[in-house]
Amino acid sequence: MIAAAPAWLPEPVRALLEHAVSARVLAALSLLSVLTFVGSLLALPWLIARLPTDYFVEDGTPPSAVLRSERAISVARVVRPVLGTMLILAGVAMLVLPGQGVLTILVGLSLLDFPGKRRLQRRIVSRPRVLGALNAIRARAHKPPLVL
Repeated sequence: MIAAAPAWLPEPVRALLEHAVSARVLAALSLLSVLTFVGSLLALPWLIARLPTDYFVEDGTPPSAVLRSERAISVARVVRPVLGTMLILAGVAMLVLPGQGVLTILVGLSLLDFPGKRRLQRRIVSRPRVLGALNAIRARAHKPPLVL
């Protein structure tokens, strides 16, 4: 049984809170959590294996995957930021929930375009545990390790 909202709250806030924690909403959030977890387990290794080996090289030139995406159709220009933001939020949640939080955040960042993105990605990937995890995933896919 779900606990009722505190009586000291104003009625509109109490009604909204009781609706937000209803069994139906909690079931939907649970389903979303499971789908995100399973999706990250399936999609992240595939995406990481597809990264060019020199994706994180500091020479200032964007990797070929980014150049191809910049010529994409206008629908992709809307979908990429939305998907990237969703992945970042899911990754942040996975830092405390089951899942590959840091790797999900990294993939989400790769879909966004903002100043300092490459520097932030390199900073995350330069951590030995993150780079080791990425290269272990690439090794299972028979891909060469990433170079920094």
